[in-house]
Amino acid sequence: MKYFILMVVVLLAGCTSAPKNIDPVTPFDVERYLGTWYEIVRQDHSFERGLSDVTAVYTKRTDGGIDVLNRGYASQKQEWKEAQGKAYFVDSPNTGHLKVSFFGPFYGAYVIFELDQKDYQYAMISGPNRDYFWLLSRTPTMPEVTKRKLLAKAEALGFSIDKLIHVVQSRKAPAN
Repeated sequence: MKYFILMVVVLLAGCTSAPKNIDPVTPFDVERYLGTWYEIVRQDHSFERGLSDVTAVYTKRTDGGIDVLNRGYASQKQEWKEAQGKAYFVDSPNTGHLKVSFFGPFYGAYVIFELDQKDYQYAMISGPNRDYFWLLSRTPTMPEVTKRKLLAKAEALGFSIDKLIHVVQSRKAPAN
């Protein structure tokens, strides 16, 4: 039993590490990162399949972590879908590397590897491997030249960009 528990702990810890050669941004200011972000581009995953108008809202928790509210519109069902989670820093709050959970004690990596350090207007996020990628913006749209530049950087880092979902942002999510 002791070995089983150790193996589970090692496996769960592995889900929160950054992919090889993907470095979390430093310095990172969580206060500037809080608020609403719009999903511009993402890799396709079952938990977001068919969603448009996807946003992520980050707010500070009293325990030092971050509350996460992801929202998207499912046009087939004509309804808003929500997922609430929590995130904690893996190392230092000065480093853009968090572990996020939407399912109880199971955490996955949330690695901010590119960030507009001047104004915090865009961010590129990876999960524990290159199968997870998001390009976020503070606004529902992003200048095409900026998007192309960021996607070229993601591709150079080994992310597959040929099957990305370009998220439509045409609806405003309902208030909480």
